[in-house]
Amino acid sequence: MAGLLKPYAAYELVSTLKSELKIPIHLHTHDTSGGQIATLIKAAEAGVDIVDVAIGPFSGLTSQPNMNTLVEMMRFHERDTNMDFKTLGSLSAYWEVVRDYYEIFESIQKASTAEVYHHEIPGGQFTNLFQQAQSMGLAHRWHEITNVYADVNHLFGDIVKVTPSSKVVGDMTLFLVTNNIPARDIITNSRDISFPTSVVEFFEGRLGQPTGGFPRDVQEKILRGTSVSTERPGANLSPVNLDETREKVETRIARAITPEELMSYLMYPDVFIQYAEHRKKYDDVSVIPTDVFFYGLPINEEVSIEIEEGKTLIFKLVAISPVNVEGNCTVFFEYNGQPREVVIANRKVATSVVKRPQAEEENAKHVGAPMPGMVVSVKVAAGDKVSKNDPLLIMEAMKMEATVYAEHDGVIGQVLVKAKESVVARDLLIVYQ
Repeated sequence: MAGLLKPYAAYELVSTLKSELKIPIHLHTHDTSGGQIATLIKAAEAGVDIVDVAIGPFSGLTSQPNMNTLVEMMRFHERDTNMDFKTLGSLSAYWEVVRDYYEIFESIQKASTAEVYHHEIPGGQFTNLFQQAQSMGLAHRWHEITNVYADVNHLFGDIVKVTPSSKVVGDMTLFLVTNNIPARDIITNSRDISFPTSVVEFFEGRLGQPTGGFPRDVQEKILRGTSVSTERPGANLSPVNLDETREKVETRIARAITPEELMSYLMYPDVFIQYAEHRKKYDDVSVIPTDVFFYGLPINEEVSIEIEEGKTLIFKLVAISPVNVEGNCTVFFEYNGQPREVVIANRKVATSVVKRPQAEEENAKHVGAPMPGMVVSVKVAAGDKVSKNDPLLIMEAMKMEATVYAEHDGVIGQVLVKAKESVVARDLLIVYQ
């Protein structure tokens, strides 16, 4: 996943597998280091049956190796792919244009790097992790984050990092960087820390058991005495009633759902509900051309949008008014030649930010935010008695959840936040009496 398989190791691995197995060998690798074409060639010499590559404009770096290049490097070899050079070139010319539309999602990585052999971040996680860091105000500490990722990986026992285990390492990394806690201090730190939910669940055994087991001292520190499962994670899951689930979802979003949407909900319930609510509010935005959806129309430009077979709408952007005191502007446009206007909020206008009081680090009565994000739910109210390790609230940032636990017994004096509110790291959330 990170592209760590080196050429001569690939030759030995594939040769050994081919000598023992009678099934096809399929090799998948990313190209963060820039060296994976050599790995694929050595694997081909060893008899690999299938390799994964990407068309030229989408290849390299955290993606797969370049297909066009591999095809040419194997030209006239006994394992020649016989793919046509000009056809691949035509496909590449098309996808070069498409890639430009998605420039805003490009990875921070601009060149191949051998650093991947140190941090071992999977190619599929690299971009997502940077976007998470950016949303948490940590983009300027990216090189520090990659070093901490390596430290966390070794702290956890050098685990296999593929979804979702790679997310566990990434969540812990961002948590530590946000709170300026070195990975090595996790064991020796006497303070109880509210670790990300994914990290707690990993050490509970919900993703299975790593080879050799969990590092015992790390597991005990993170779980706070919580019971551990040593069984297969899916062994004790309750059966799902598909008809009841379908009915619940359809009632929630007020429309019928397809079998594919039902599966999406079962795997990613929160994400699916967000998708359904977005579609209910804006309809099917996939019919809008990509460049218009991401970047908008230039003034006096037109776009044709086919909303269904035989039904096309033509929009022309005429003008946009200045922003008013409420942060709104009026958009003037033509819809099939008829003038229209709509008032919308201008997202580029900065809104006033409410400064919250900060938790005092040495004050045992203060409970601060462990990371920037949104409060998902609050579990306590003023006057409630709590015991050590009772959940106080749940936070979420870019799909990373963290439960904030009580560090000691006491009575809640004030709850300064509520669900759906955004906070930054160390904002004061709760005060004990």
